[in-house]
Amino acid sequence: MKLNCDLGESFGQWQMGLDQHVMPHIDMANIACGFHAGDADVIAATLKLAKQHNVTIGAHPSYPDKQGFGRRSMAMDASELYHCLHYQIAALAGMANVHGLSLSYVKPHGALYNDMMKNKDILHTVMQSVADYPLPLELMLLATQSATQHQKQARALGLTVIFEAFADRQYTDEGNLVPRSQSGSVLNKTALLAQVTQLAKDGTVTTQSGNILTLNADSLCVHGDNHAAINLIQEIKALCQ
Repeated sequence: MKLNCDLGESFGQWQMGLDQHVMPHIDMANIACGFHAGDADVIAATLKLAKQHNVTIGAHPSYPDKQGFGRRSMAMDASELYHCLHYQIAALAGMANVHGLSLSYVKPHGALYNDMMKNKDILHTVMQSVADYPLPLELMLLATQSATQHQKQARALGLTVIFEAFADRQYTDEGNLVPRSQSGSVLNKTALLAQVTQLAKDGTVTTQSGNILTLNADSLCVHGDNHAAINLIQEIKALCQ
């Protein structure tokens, strides 16, 4: 499994994450497009790091919610969301071109990511927006029990999907992430490494109820918010090789 990480989420003098320390250890960088975090300078710096370490770049668009860091759902009609995604993708794709890079995929952020996994209409709008963008972009979404259906839906639009799993999150029997509001939803280090080992070896996770769930994810989402997390990413990478 390739490792992906959300990056470029600083803004002005406010710093989020340790992008410079994360980039050497990942395969795919999900770069904020300015609507939940990031600005022009931050995007440029993140692109330079990705180029330096030969990391594949993807757009990480969100609802227009910088104050809430994109973690609040918004009632947008299909046309609004469709154009909102194109605006953000185009911003990152254009800046990538300046640095001699090409955008490869799109991974929605925060509430938009969660909403598209729960709402088939939102998922369709996201898929249509990515499919219609004039670059051959892939779409990253959560590997769930509905993966076959999602893949079929994407193929009908001429879209390729990248299924991802999360290293540090507990799963429901349906393959969804246990809400952060519930105890045990975020795994401790021991449980996290056990889950990564299971994913790498068998393509499965053990759900909250103790069932074995097949995910067959293409990519694994990791986080680099502090130095302990950077060390953990290196351990995860070793397990996934």
